[in-house]
Amino acid sequence: MKLTELRDRLDEELRTAAFADLDASANGLQIGPREAEIERVALAVDAAVETIEAAREEGADLLLTHHGVSWGGIERVTGTEYDRIAALIEGDLALYVSHLPLDSHPDLGNAAGVADVLGLEDREPFGSLGPETIGLCGRLPEPLGIEGLEKDLEDELDPKRGVRTLEFGPEEVESVAVVTGSGVDWLDEAVEEGVDAFVTGEGKGHVYHEAREAGVHVLLAGHYATETFGVRSLGELIERWGVETTFLDHPTGL
Repeated sequence: MKLTELRDRLDEELRTAAFADLDASANGLQIGPREAEIERVALAVDAAVETIEAAREEGADLLLTHHGVSWGGIERVTGTEYDRIAALIEGDLALYVSHLPLDSHPDLGNAAGVADVLGLEDREPFGSLGPETIGLCGRLPEPLGIEGLEKDLEDELDPKRGVRTLEFGPEEVESVAVVTGSGVDWLDEAVEEGVDAFVTGEGKGHVYHEAREAGVHVLLAGHYATETFGVRSLGELIERWGVETTFLDHPTGL
């Protein structure tokens, strides 16, 4: 498949243009030639030298990531930016990035993946960002104690790292809101929605007291671990389009 066709298909599926004024990430094709044929796509959470080199070793023509190399533009190509961009160009490797558009997708997105793990029903958009949302909320199939919720997340996301939980909510959890990665700033919205538990990737110091005073559980399941779902799902979609893919798992432990 031609790079331009793959780019256009992804942009349409992910509604990339809708996030142009909302996201610091330069979503879409960040690096790539005008004309290229894509036979193999590597997918990873982060566009780092490690994943770029791994994609080159896999013989990929395109690396698709959640976190790219351009955040609000690149003024100077030095240091880390130079190392990453040089590795891409030297490897004749294009880079496609989807940050908030991938978070937002109701079926392929990161929050959707976490919601699938928990079996959330009656899902609604959650995590307002201007006119868009970047998360989901819903109800568990049946009430669950906080230990059961933790275990479901740990078993699927990162058994070694585990889940850190601020246990301030009710004894039985019925409703859950999800914003993956660094989504803890949406705790206020979770409180307003009246959910029993809020799942995100990582926390900030003030969240402890806010969660305690609001009486809501907060589960910190890892920034990396909560954001593998989107790129994996995109890989399955691209496979259906007839292009071979491979997922590069390079966990950060954070």
